[in-house]
Amino acid sequence: MAYYIIIAIISYLIGSISFGVLISKKMAGIDVREEGSKASGSTNVLRTVGKKAAALTLICDILKGIVAVLIAILLGFIVKELDKPLLVQISAIAVVIGHTFPIFFGFKGGKGVATSLGVLLLINWQIGLICLVFALVIMVLTKMVSAGSVLAAILFPVLTLFMGQEHYIISGNYFVFSVIMALIVAFNHRSNINRILNGSENKLSFKKK
Repeated sequence: MAYYIIIAIISYLIGSISFGVLISKKMAGIDVREEGSKASGSTNVLRTVGKKAAALTLICDILKGIVAVLIAILLGFIVKELDKPLLVQISAIAVVIGHTFPIFFGFKGGKGVATSLGVLLLINWQIGLICLVFALVIMVLTKMVSAGSVLAAILFPVLTLFMGQEHYIISGNYFVFSVIMALIVAFNHRSNINRILNGSENKLSFKKK
């Protein structure tokens, strides 16, 4: 049990590094959480700081998910008796929660999409790519990042039902995990969902406000 708690703590702390805040302060002298949508993710960085800062934030947030899960995988191979899929799932959930509620930044972070993508690309790159392409198509059609993000999150559990265990980096049952991840992303986008429903959601733009 101690190992599972340790990996959860490590992953949460990795997720708690808010690169959007650090990059926005470095490049524009602002706290991105005080601008635009008040989130620290790459979409808000794009709107408030610019393309370069947004790209750096996106890459770093994706890497957080990858690094956290890689540590869990490494621990699973070192300590043979551990349940490796469970370690991976605990790590993935913890790193996304850390991104959303970062202990180093007043528990005010981002919405977890990029970090979830990093996790997913490592766990099952086929599903990860399908969800990414699906999200991009929805974003292009609707011009809403939130719509693509939420619908791709919902697609994840559906795809999990049809992908055999051999497709995962570590075989195991990932359906319940995928539902939890989808619910976290959807919960973090609850205000966006309300705006989509009432027609007031922000449209995708690559122009700095």
